[in-house]
Amino acid sequence: MAVQELIQTYPHISIIIFSFIVSFFITLVNYFILPKDKMHAMKARQKEIQAEMKKYKDNPSKMMELQKEMLAQSGEMMKHSFKPMLITFIPIIIFFKYLKDAYASTILSSSWIWWYIGASIAASLVFRKLFKMP
Repeated sequence: MAVQELIQTYPHISIIIFSFIVSFFITLVNYFILPKDKMHAMKARQKEIQAEMKKYKDNPSKMMELQKEMLAQSGEMMKHSFKPMLITFIPIIIFFKYLKDAYASTILSSSWIWWYIGASIAASLVFRKLFKMP
């Protein structure tokens, strides 16, 4: 069965399958590109800072200091996440164009993107747990 025939016959199932494939691809790229040890350490430090912020919520100067550190941690994590995003961006944009055209003549013509988003969130959660991603 050809891909286009699969899309026309089973649009709901096919969009879920596509979202799982794309989520797997993105998670795989992140798995091999991101410095996992460093990301886990930064995530742990963010949790520590959040706990400290709850403890010092009545001390404005300490809160400002903790917020600055939290912002620095967030910026560092974002910097690391840009590299995998640059690798996956172009292929995914091309794939989305294909999906838009493929689902234009199905019953999902106006809602395929919402089906994709819902399924990809679920798939991403599953794959991130499987790969122990931060």
